[in-house]
Amino acid sequence: MMIEKNTSFPDLEKKARELLHARGVTEEDIAQLVFFLQKAYHPNLQVEDCLENVEAVLSKREVQNALLTGIELDLLAEKGMLNEPLQSIIQTDEGLYGIDEILAFSIVNIYGSIGFTNYGYIDKLKPGILQMLNDKSGGKVHTFLDDIVGAIAAAASSRLAHRAANTE
Repeated sequence: MMIEKNTSFPDLEKKARELLHARGVTEEDIAQLVFFLQKAYHPNLQVEDCLENVEAVLSKREVQNALLTGIELDLLAEKGMLNEPLQSIIQTDEGLYGIDEILAFSIVNIYGSIGFTNYGYIDKLKPGILQMLNDKSGGKVHTFLDDIVGAIAAAASSRLAHRAANTE
């Protein structure tokens, strides 16, 4: 028996955004990260400009897929539903486990190599919402989500920079 493959997922973006919000992250939180990354380069930058770029990044299927995958893995780890040793690795956000960053790179890659520098910088500093997501004291697991949110901000920053360069 052949199962028919559904190639249309019209609610993918809606579901990705719902999961993002359910984990305590808003588009505005990510826009604040973009502002943090870009304010020194764009003296008239407004948070609304940053939000516009975040919205554009979130509309990409690759980003939605990364959000769905990463949040699902975080939730499974939070519930203790992964097999060992993966359960402990994800639950503790073990330092040498780099798959969370690899998933984030799929987002960073969308707008070119500038995204890698933006991502590395923001991942190291963990400002704003990233600090909350990286806090392990509340029992929540955000091993994937903190990197994905940083990657969305880095990609939106790259998009903003590319657009600004094209208007100069």
